[in-house]
Amino acid sequence: MDLILWRHAEAEPVSETMTDEFRKLTGKGLRQANKMAYWLDSTLPDTCRILVSPTIRTRDTAEALGVRGRKIKIMPELSPEATAIDILRAANWPNSREPVLIVGHQPYLGQVVGELLDQPLQEHSVRKANVWWISQKQRDSENLMTYLKAIMSPDLVVK
Repeated sequence: MDLILWRHAEAEPVSETMTDEFRKLTGKGLRQANKMAYWLDSTLPDTCRILVSPTIRTRDTAEALGVRGRKIKIMPELSPEATAIDILRAANWPNSREPVLIVGHQPYLGQVVGELLDQPLQEHSVRKANVWWISQKQRDSENLMTYLKAIMSPDLVVK
């Protein structure tokens, strides 16, 4: 199974008039989301399920893929308060037959990375707009191997 974790792009700061769940992407965030969507669209299989947190910033990030014809599914279970276990359950890890892309938040994305790479007490820092791609394959008849396949940043995407 492939689990792809995409942290939302740069968003407006929280303020007296802007609560966390309604924060929109900044101009820089929109550029980051578009760069990563370009890379993801050229890399993801057509069968990939795209699951998105209900906040505005994650929906705006994922919409960069949506405009390329990819279907996205908003899931309340992926809200900023979610845990690594909630995320793995939503993705149906490790049993999903198709790859799953989660568009979400820190700290749970970093916690998922730690959990899957056998470092449950270590929280990894997933930077804004970055993608971490984790794969699992059969090592032998009895054992599965989980490994980090890629980390991609919008700064590295060449259009």
